Amino acid sequence: SSTTHVFATGRPSHCSLHAPWSIDMDLSRSATCTVAAVAVVCLMLPRPCAPAGDQLAVGELLLLGKSVVSDGGAFALGFFVPDDATPARQYLGIWYNNIPGRPTVVWVANRETPLFANRTSSSSGPAPALALANDSTLVLSGADGGVLWTSGVPSVGTSSSSSSAVLRNDGNLVVRSPNGTALWQSFDHPTDTLIPGMKVRMSHRTLRGDIFVSWKSPGDPAPGSFSYGVDPGTYIQLLLWNGTRPYWRSPVWTGIAVTTNYIGAGTVIYTAVVDTTEEISTAFTVSDGASPTRYVITSSGEFQVVSWNGTASAWATLDSWPGSSGCSRYGYCGAYGYCDVMAAACRCLDGFEPANAAEWSDGRFEQGCRRKEALPPCGVLDGEGFLPMPSMKVPDKFLLEGGNRSAEECAARCAANCSCVAYAYADLQSSSAKGEVSRCLVWVGDLVDTQMIGGRMAVNGETLYLRVAVAAAASRGIRRQPRKKCKQKRTENCAAGGSKCPDAHMHFLFMVLQAQRQGKKNQLNREPKQADRV
Repeated sequence: SSTTHVFATGRPSHCSLHAPWSIDMDLSRSATCTVAAVAVVCLMLPRPCAPAGDQLAVGELLLLGKSVVSDGGAFALGFFVPDDATPARQYLGIWYNNIPGRPTVVWVANRETPLFANRTSSSSGPAPALALANDSTLVLSGADGGVLWTSGVPSVGTSSSSSSAVLRNDGNLVVRSPNGTALWQSFDHPTDTLIPGMKVRMSHRTLRGDIFVSWKSPGDPAPGSFSYGVDPGTYIQLLLWNGTRPYWRSPVWTGIAVTTNYIGAGTVIYTAVVDTTEEISTAFTVSDGASPTRYVITSSGEFQVVSWNGTASAWATLDSWPGSSGCSRYGYCGAYGYCDVMAAACRCLDGFEPANAAEWSDGRFEQGCRRKEALPPCGVLDGEGFLPMPSMKVPDKFLLEGGNRSAEECAARCAANCSCVAYAYADLQSSSAKGEVSRCLVWVGDLVDTQMIGGRMAVNGETLYLRVAVAAAASRGIRRQPRKKCKQKRTENCAAGGSKCPDAHMHFLFMVLQAQRQGKKNQLNREPKQADRV
């Protein structure tokens, strides 16, 4: 097949190509020839075909040393040099226009194919440039005429000499049709930086989403080892990967539609989550008058939120994950261990103890923790319950139970299966657009990557209910109430935490365990076996 690129302009200026033309060939050669032809025509004219203001029209070239500035002056599009050691190596990118010093780049087009500006070419040959083809494709060509990068033909096909590429004041480069329809935008093709208005998305249908990838090094925009995006296995948490391995994990979404973080110095960050039938997405905005603020994945694997400090004329790191303690890295404290974020220390979940006390004392936590007291055999009607641990980032590897269950039904779901070791429940009525009103998570394997969180992240904490033996529960002062003092007819009052039934929730769960084990079907579709118990 062949691709036709035609460069023309509808602007009544002497930079116009009055006779549109085309060449049928593959994308690379076609784009090369058309860009070269435009360059030749422009070089013959009194002034170059340079873009004006905040946009690039068909037939105009963005050359080295030139830039397009957004209408409000916040961002610029042009060529930059990331490292003084190799000044000839240049990239097309978007950066903050009003931040002094070396450009703070938020988006890069040709990450893997730098433009070498020291290459020479004849005066009549092509010049390194960015151009917009009449099929609304952005094409970056080098000094030798080769195509270094293209935006690709928009999914909504159009061919018009009136299309334009506009750099908006939020930092989004948008190719739009004459009627204003967005045909392509840089926000849909992120690099390593998340700025206000950008989304981190995942499609429920394809399980594909936006992936942010770190630079290879501070001076090399090529893709690095670390990436960030929505977890395709669950869609309700975000992951930072090192290669293909999880490196850090966000708290699981608890259904809160908008969270507010007061950063200080007049900056407030609002984070919104939108869950529809098509996709789930998260984005952030900042308060009016706030300093430039962004999230970035560093080449060393830190996911940071930074804000510009005008007084110090430097970027200030407001928060960073996993953080310097190491405790927050994925699975650092081992199975059934958790990271106490505020203390920056590994601890065992309630009812558990270090599997190897000597290694634990030496700061080696790979073996994690083990139960202080084993659970009774499956089928025993007594001797265990659920112990609540509040303010937790719940573990990974959970099963998401649907069906808009109540808190009691979620508890029963776990209690009905001997393999279930924990559960967590959240109310989604305020945020989901899919008709879901609750979220029930259950765990049937090792509890890995758990944290007790505080500070600005405390709003994301939730209660994790651990299945433990009665003795372990009693060690925390939570005891099963004698059944004669809290009979079946008062179960509803107990479940609601009535004052006449102390530790009522714990008692209710013991009753659920008994009821479910007296013949109800295993709703997790797993045959309860002693070997499954942890």
